[in-house]
Amino acid sequence: MKNVQNALRKVLVPLNHFVHRIVLLIAQISMMAMVAIVTLTVVLRYCFNTGLSWAEEVPRLLVTLFAFIACAIGVRDHLHVAVNAVYNQLPVGGKARKALDVLTDVVVLLCGLFMLYSGGARTIKLFGLPGVLPITGISTAWQYLPIPVAGFVMSFDSILFLTGVISRDDLL
Repeated sequence: MKNVQNALRKVLVPLNHFVHRIVLLIAQISMMAMVAIVTLTVVLRYCFNTGLSWAEEVPRLLVTLFAFIACAIGVRDHLHVAVNAVYNQLPVGGKARKALDVLTDVVVLLCGLFMLYSGGARTIKLFGLPGVLPITGISTAWQYLPIPVAGFVMSFDSILFLTGVISRDDLL
């Protein structure tokens, strides 16, 4: 059993790091693009009394992408919101603290699976409908696509934590 876990670890840990590098790159690009577009829009509006017609839709899509991807990255490194009043009172390495760690990973897994399932179903449904965003003309499904992507990443990470393939100390 230990050999199987070591073999899985040799494959899944690098895969996990690779996926998170890509996800982090997407988040960084979306944040930089959002800042650039909003800055350009402000300069055009206040200095040249003009603007860009798509400058509201595209940053809205980018902020959705960034928010859900950043959520998935935060879950990977346990940066999510937590109330630690009870947790910090428990002995480090104790059974109660380990039980709360497992409970946290199970809850995150359930949230990730919910996002994957419901967000994926909604996205697939919207790709089949003719609705488009008014200015850019792209499908409205694109604004929902980050939800199942983040759900998959969160679920994948939670499963790796729960199975012990990745330790809680393995931070990106």
